[in-house]
Amino acid sequence: MTEKRRRRVPRQVREQQMIDVAIRVFAKRGYHAASVDEIADLAGVSKPMVYLYLDSKENLFVACVRRESQRLAGAFQQAAREKAGPDERLRAGLAAFFGFVHEHRDSWVVLHRQASELSERIAAEVSASRRMVMAEVAGLVRDGIAESPNPARLGEDDADFVAHALVGAADSLTDWLENHPEESPERITLRLMNMAWVGMRNVLGGEVWAPPASAKR
Repeated sequence: MTEKRRRRVPRQVREQQMIDVAIRVFAKRGYHAASVDEIADLAGVSKPMVYLYLDSKENLFVACVRRESQRLAGAFQQAAREKAGPDERLRAGLAAFFGFVHEHRDSWVVLHRQASELSERIAAEVSASRRMVMAEVAGLVRDGIAESPNPARLGEDDADFVAHALVGAADSLTDWLENHPEESPERITLRLMNMAWVGMRNVLGGEVWAPPASAKR
């Protein structure tokens, strides 16, 4: 066996190396300014090899979005499965979400700030990931409703509403976190749970806010 053959990198491994580098370059330069030449050079491969494996810069970006979306959704789902009770599962899932954003900032820049501004195909990949997380959160909210003393008060639409509110808040808070580096993923999770879950718990217990009578006139 020749030295060249012994050092051959399997295609799947090489492709993941290209994606690792591409995420860093896309996050730093943006999709349009990023060059396949730079990505190939930093990955230690030729430009033709990048095109051989991934066909185009758009396909490479889609591969980045798809892999990181799946990693993010998987982190949330895995963390949530390990806890008992809907509130603890939601807390664990949110902590995993903020932990991912904290540890993989380049990935989040690509997913959150760039992907939605590009082609419909790329935006569709992000939407698919968002739906996975949304479904998981909605399921946890439904569990909370089912376990409440007054489950008939809230229904499927309420679970969907709360899921959208929570996921939207989590997305927005990632930008806030960038300006507050002293906040840890655990701390921001606790603050969001206090804002969202405590209020939901009160609603499940029968407490509903209504405007003052004078405001209805």
